[in-house]
Amino acid sequence: MVSVNQGAWVPGTDTYRYGYNSVPNIPITGAPADANFRRWSMSHDGSAYRLYVFKGSSRDTLYQFAWNGTSYAYGHNSIPVLTLTNAPADADSSSISLLHSGEAYHAYLRRLGDPTTLYQFVWVPGTSTYQWSYGNYIPTLKVTGFPADTDWSRWTMLHDGTAYRLYTFQYGHNDMISQGSWNAAANEYQYGHNSVPHLKLEGYPANSDVGRVAMLHDGTAYRFYFQTL
Repeated sequence: MVSVNQGAWVPGTDTYRYGYNSVPNIPITGAPADANFRRWSMSHDGSAYRLYVFKGSSRDTLYQFAWNGTSYAYGHNSIPVLTLTNAPADADSSSISLLHSGEAYHAYLRRLGDPTTLYQFVWVPGTSTYQWSYGNYIPTLKVTGFPADTDWSRWTMLHDGTAYRLYTFQYGHNDMISQGSWNAAANEYQYGHNSVPHLKLEGYPANSDVGRVAMLHDGTAYRFYFQTL
């Protein structure tokens, strides 16, 4: 059974610690047979903890799960199947990040061949659709200043009630994270802006799949997840 190993940021430090203020390991249940757990993300919308995975090799279809008190259960308190629409031709669906900003549900894909460009999709209320270039939301976002050793294949995003934040791993390290956030004045995500630039992970068990990462903020705590092997 697929599960996630959970930890949280220890306030006043630069450390995310496994099991800190957290249920250490949480199962994922009820997943469709073609759920692709290599492409996944998590979020918190003010009331529910949510988990998303792509359907098979699809570029535009997501399965949604939510925390039911014992597991992340497929379709619990959720629209089970979501669709990304209006995506640019060069949108890279090999990874995805989702977050809730307090006013909307957002999903992000990178530009193929250029991980420092993000395409922003927003959920259209009353539908099962996330649409690129929706409403007044900026459709294409730039990311600047991250170190040369950034591992762009391992990235994730969250909103903490104040700031939109972006995190990446460093090549050759499974416990070192770089952090940046959205700078509205510059109209871009900037490394180290309003952020602790470097963060570390502590105590995550050996069964953690270090290639499959996600983060969220639940209104109280910043949380970090590895899937299990």
